[in-house]
Amino acid sequence: MPIFSKLMFRAVHWAARRGLREEESFSSEAKKLEARRTGIRGETYAYWYLRRHGYVFVARNYTPHGIKGEIDLVGYDGKTLAFVEVRTRTIREDLPALPELSVTKEKQRVVVRTAQRFLAERHVGECPCRFDVMAIDNCPGQPPVVRLHKDAFSPQMRGA
Repeated sequence: MPIFSKLMFRAVHWAARRGLREEESFSSEAKKLEARRTGIRGETYAYWYLRRHGYVFVARNYTPHGIKGEIDLVGYDGKTLAFVEVRTRTIREDLPALPELSVTKEKQRVVVRTAQRFLAERHVGECPCRFDVMAIDNCPGQPPVVRLHKDAFSPQMRGA
């Protein structure tokens, strides 16, 4: 494991020791903005977490032209190209969170279509591919809890 990835993850993990969110906001617009910031922090945390575990990334926030969709992280886990969807949820007493359950069948279809476009645009040759989901539970005042679901869904990738 590269020392740089290990050190960067330690820095990101230390910064997230009290959670990935800042103080609570009350207006609707402020809540949306804070949710977006939490998502970005979650993706950054996931990036360094996975780098620390040996992933080699080739793209972040890949968005193809002309079709709906985005893939949070694309990278190699060994010889397998992994398309990673990151889901971050803030846990509160009245609102339990299982962020991985928010990757619906429709979201899976969008991710597969976007992955096919990625493979075509980048001229990726024959290599095994899979779809991972990383769930991050953000508990304010505590470090995030991470669950990595490798090969979370495996639709057929026709034409790739």
